[in-house]
Amino acid sequence: MRLEDFDYQLPHELIAQTPIEPRDSARLLVDNGTENPSHKHVSDFLEFCHEGDVLVVNDTKVIPARLRLLRQTGGGAEVLLLERHDSSQETWEALIRPAKRLKLGEILYASDGTALVRIGERTIAGDTFLVSLLKASDSVEDLLGKYGEMPLPPYISTRLSQPDRYQTIYAKRPTSAAAPTAGLHFTETLLEALRNHGVKILTVDLTVGLDTFAPVTHSDPRDHPMHTESYRVSAEILEQCRAAKRVIAVGTTATRALESAATTGVLSGRTNMFISRGYEFKIVDLLLTNFHMPRTTLLMLVDAFVGPRWKSLYATAIHEKYRMLSFGDAMLLNRRL
Repeated sequence: MRLEDFDYQLPHELIAQTPIEPRDSARLLVDNGTENPSHKHVSDFLEFCHEGDVLVVNDTKVIPARLRLLRQTGGGAEVLLLERHDSSQETWEALIRPAKRLKLGEILYASDGTALVRIGERTIAGDTFLVSLLKASDSVEDLLGKYGEMPLPPYISTRLSQPDRYQTIYAKRPTSAAAPTAGLHFTETLLEALRNHGVKILTVDLTVGLDTFAPVTHSDPRDHPMHTESYRVSAEILEQCRAAKRVIAVGTTATRALESAATTGVLSGRTNMFISRGYEFKIVDLLLTNFHMPRTTLLMLVDAFVGPRWKSLYATAIHEKYRMLSFGDAMLLNRRL
């Protein structure tokens, strides 16, 4: 494996800056194992589902995890909360900027002068820090609701007018610093149509963490250190997947949760599984996913799933001007073709 194997030219103008309405009007590139995929919409997704299939979604909920703060000197700083570090909920693992200038113990303030964050030690991973929330009388949820912003990816520059559009409609447990974006396309109407068609909707949980933000930099991607993410798959859901006609995973995060549980036999905990070329899938048959950035672990999972034909699929999508990345269109991949 070479890092350049997972590169492609992504036209900047195709990076979707806003979500499309309605959610299921996004385009859907359907892999049929040839160089001529079908062009549909997510609203047509039912056509590709069979009675007895299960659809597995990640029901994690995004928290308003981005804090734009001020140093005592008046300079700006930014903290992106990734995951709670302890049961008190006051200590978090976070990305901070400017990382080289902020000092151990330094306190950062909101624009109204409220002390919000104390900078702690650098983590073992090296690229994140432990920070403490100085919540005073507010709960963490109230604090983030008052001062936090939805953590949109850096390639999205347009402000989101409706924060719930960076949430799936089935989001439940507020833990993630990014949305499982393939799920953003689903509506209640589409989910109900799937149920009426005999498709079971099952949920797993994987906290979307640092590897959503961290690029792969090693020339051999196998040397990339995967950060662990918390996941949970119930024994009942894993059994239903094994008994299903086909398993359709919505997004790479649902895929990682299912494959981590099936491969290790551990149903909850933390996973650093790096699904890449040569991995033998245990559970997932079809994958509904958005288009991903070049040179990322997400694209490497897609490569593991369908092999090198992802390149022709992406080339087709770009030629047909599909909307790319988090707020973009989707593709349906079948590893059995």
